[in-house]
Amino acid sequence: MDFFSRTGKMALGSRLRLLTARLTDDAATIYDVYEIGLKPKWFPVFFVLSEEGEKTITEIAGEIGHSQPSVSKIVREMTAAGLISENNDTEDKRRNVVALTPEGIEATARIKEQYSDVNAAVEDMIASSRHNLWEAIEEWEYLLDRKSLYQRVEEQRKIRESKKVRIVPYAEQYRATFKTLNEEWISTYFEMEEADYKALHDPEGYIIDKGGSIFVALYDNEPVGVCALIRMQDPAYDFEMAKMAVSPVARGKNIGFLLGQAVMRKAKELGGKQIYLESNTVLKPAIGLYRKLGFRKIAGHFTPYKRCNIQMAADLHTFAD
Repeated sequence: MDFFSRTGKMALGSRLRLLTARLTDDAATIYDVYEIGLKPKWFPVFFVLSEEGEKTITEIAGEIGHSQPSVSKIVREMTAAGLISENNDTEDKRRNVVALTPEGIEATARIKEQYSDVNAAVEDMIASSRHNLWEAIEEWEYLLDRKSLYQRVEEQRKIRESKKVRIVPYAEQYRATFKTLNEEWISTYFEMEEADYKALHDPEGYIIDKGGSIFVALYDNEPVGVCALIRMQDPAYDFEMAKMAVSPVARGKNIGFLLGQAVMRKAKELGGKQIYLESNTVLKPAIGLYRKLGFRKIAGHFTPYKRCNIQMAADLHTFAD
């Protein structure tokens, strides 16, 4: 079809809906030919009840992967058609148990031949095609269970957006950006503390002159993110990753990850073996970012920050861009 040739794979959902509509129309005709009296959308509920007997709506929904409201609507329609009835003889009157009526059971007996013919027709199509659609659907379901299409699109968006990002070393012109971004970030979730004021009011003296570094993320040449590498006087950890902040208008562009990589790369270049950071578990995206960079949870290290409730460290030997 020319439309799908023009749109490419971004119209995957539309093409699948069109294919589903064609199969559903054929299925409705098939039910009529075999005089079964079913609608295609009823089949999952009908099949479960015919194979396993009475079930609650919740049980049916869980088994066929539909929502409870969807199953409830189908049950009402099948009840009106005389194929399903509620079973009021159960001990727990709160459980809405449904089962096939005698008419529904009779349809179960008559549908066997239809099952056989449909299965044979589908097998014939599979044999006539280069790709096994049934197996491909299983593979796609597995892949989407692991990571949704939305998540995959978000990843690609970040990759594309990150190509517009440049990570540059700190310069005096970025002093205000370093201070402003961190103050905005800290004040959004916590309160500024004494150690914050020391670092943000004199980043050169507090960080750079002591053997550390600061990196700035530029997006379309505008500074939108910062992160510091602080040299530590500690027998276990050589450096600390600190003061990472990204402008709200630039989030979702992989900037935090790129800054983290730049800091870890610099720490490794300077001969560092272990890098340390402090955070708070309320910042779930940040914790996820640190884990992605290779940090693991540790405990017992002194911290000057009241807001710190998690400490993490990473082995720079295993770090690779």
